[in-house]
Amino acid sequence: MPADREPRTPLDLIAMKGAGRKIAVLTCYDAAFARLLAPEVDLLLVGDSVNQVVAGRETTLTATLEQLIYHAAAVRRGSPDSLIVVDLPFLSYQVAVEEAIRNAGRVLQETGAQAVKLEGGAPMLPTIRALVERGIPVMGHLGLTPQSVHALGGVGGPPRCRRARDRRGRCVLTGARAAADDAGTADLGEPHHPDDRDRGRPRL
Repeated sequence: MPADREPRTPLDLIAMKGAGRKIAVLTCYDAAFARLLAPEVDLLLVGDSVNQVVAGRETTLTATLEQLIYHAAAVRRGSPDSLIVVDLPFLSYQVAVEEAIRNAGRVLQETGAQAVKLEGGAPMLPTIRALVERGIPVMGHLGLTPQSVHALGGVGGPPRCRRARDRRGRCVLTGARAAADDAGTADLGEPHHPDDRDRGRPRL
């Protein structure tokens, strides 16, 4: 892919990574910001953080599929040509693979987005595999996973001991490798602590 060409499909992201190009991503929730941000980035992410940023909720856990579809459709109207990825909200993909397929399919059908994002590594592999096999590109979300806020003991609180972080780091890297090997389109790694920022870069 030429260096001056904007990505138009998830496969373009894979080509960019292969060429060693950095990929710029920003979160976006509406048409106005989509028009503003699209020329500056490679990908627009419609995150379930809209539940906190726009709706004023404490966590992402109460975000709904309809909420994400509404905002993603608005982003698409604001930027008709952008590559757009949409978060699958809590419990829209974890309960059953069939439900994940149905909900992810709705997102692509009703928003014009090209891919969905879901949290989790190795435990989500059957779901990732099923989605990809049905033509639904998937971005995995590893590391700090806000939908697991209660299991993590909070998002912004002090990190657990280094030993616990090291165990989690090994788990995240294992999950990332597995997700990548399982034909996921891309992985998003969100560090839980500053020490974790460079942990996986040389190995993924």
